[in-house]
Amino acid sequence: MLKWDDRRVLIVPGDHDSSLLFCVEHFIKAYQEAVLLHGVFSVALSGGSTPKSVFALLTTPPYSSQIDWSLVHLFWSDERSVGVDNPDSNFHMAMEAGFAKVPIPASHIHRMVAEQDIETNAELYEDFLRSHLHGKGLDLVLLGMGEDGHTASLFPHTEALYVKDRWVVANYVPQKNTWRMTFTFSCINASKHIAIYVLGESKKEMLEQIFHSKKPVYPIEFIGTKEHQAVWIADKKAAALLSIS
Repeated sequence: MLKWDDRRVLIVPGDHDSSLLFCVEHFIKAYQEAVLLHGVFSVALSGGSTPKSVFALLTTPPYSSQIDWSLVHLFWSDERSVGVDNPDSNFHMAMEAGFAKVPIPASHIHRMVAEQDIETNAELYEDFLRSHLHGKGLDLVLLGMGEDGHTASLFPHTEALYVKDRWVVANYVPQKNTWRMTFTFSCINASKHIAIYVLGESKKEMLEQIFHSKKPVYPIEFIGTKEHQAVWIADKKAAALLSIS
């Protein structure tokens, strides 16, 4: 583990498979800590190819047997404006990747309804999230990093980057010509644990820019606080350009 700064740490477990395993073990440790502290585990999932691989491993024995799934509440850090059966849906991806086969009570699966009335549904999602958490943060938020430095649906130059008094908002993304529902920085940074998955060679240039930058530029650089550090988990290919000892 390398202390990056007072808000972030970087971990490079090894190759792709070693890093996936580390992500799964990190998830399980966060679950164990939460259950010990307050009897339930509330986690927000992410879209993307790396989270999909993590979810597939996590929901397969022997790892799936280390979790009492009746104590798990699933949320999402962002969602596209598509229905639940659309392959582009983050909810659909997570369920297909493995969460549909583990015994999580249906009432503990809290998807974002982003395919209609997205602004109203963002307010409703925030209200439910705050009520469920009793004003505290999530136990764990999982995030990825886009090649443009976005995370969740906090894209560069979009309105949601400047929202400070909300946890969940509808965010228009001109780059994609679409609306997304997304957590804000305030919501993510209130979480007890924050994990950012950065695996694969395609991430190395952006990770190098961010790691060596003197001043935050990209949305993902605003993730993490002194109280709730962001744990960046990168494999060797993603970290190939970093100057680390």
